[in-house]
Amino acid sequence: MSGGKVMSADEAIGGLRSGMTVGIGGWGARRKPMALVRALLRSEVTDLTVVSYGGPDIGLLAAAGRIRKLVTAFVTLDSVPLEPHYRAARERGAFALSEIDEAMFLWGLTAAANRLPFLPVRAGLGSDVMRVDPELRTVRSPYGDGEEFVAMPALRLDAALVHLDRADRRGNACYLGPDPYFDDLFCEAADTAYVSCERLVDGFGDVPPQRLLVSRQAVTGVVEAPNGAHFTSCAPGYGRDEAFLRMYASTPWEEFAGRFLDGDEQAYRSAVEAWREETR
Repeated sequence: MSGGKVMSADEAIGGLRSGMTVGIGGWGARRKPMALVRALLRSEVTDLTVVSYGGPDIGLLAAAGRIRKLVTAFVTLDSVPLEPHYRAARERGAFALSEIDEAMFLWGLTAAANRLPFLPVRAGLGSDVMRVDPELRTVRSPYGDGEEFVAMPALRLDAALVHLDRADRRGNACYLGPDPYFDDLFCEAADTAYVSCERLVDGFGDVPPQRLLVSRQAVTGVVEAPNGAHFTSCAPGYGRDEAFLRMYASTPWEEFAGRFLDGDEQAYRSAVEAWREETR
């Protein structure tokens, strides 16, 4: 299949520039657009503000020194609670951090997707979120109740990177697993959005319409990337590669990057296969 918005991962990342605000879809170590993240690491793009429910996408970018500021609710590998490469970069003060409640993050994306400057949310009130981020403000209801809310600012994105199970060449995409992970909001909150997918299709067949998550209007480019979420999960196709994940978490960054990231996506796959053969 060719034409439409289909491009390679490197062509998609070619649409990014240093200094941009980039949102990365998925959740923790689940359905992250890892092939696109690896392509980003092959580029010269840096000084990024990254917005993500963080997983190894953040660990890789933080260890490589590509992040200027991170906006997140957490950074985890799921089965490894705290992403170690992210932690190491944060401990040495490698980038600024805006850590917010998960619901605040959701409403920030929702505000951006609807081109609103902010949305009121109860989450964050009575917590240290407001203390550690003095830029956050509250707003009072103009109605008779007079209730106070956090005024969660819109998380506007220059670009979004997400990974879905199926996509067509026009940019429509669906998920087949149990959770959409807000990937639609990431795309709608962004000026440009790049969707990688397990498989390009001509039609979605028997896929229920409610699983058609991302609409072509919000998509700039589509990348076919089988196994493109590795080593995170992409249910129902595959789960987290737990053995590889734990090796990543316990390997010094320079060693991991030198073996697995010093080449294109095919080189990455070959390196992973070689590692599997060694550990059998």
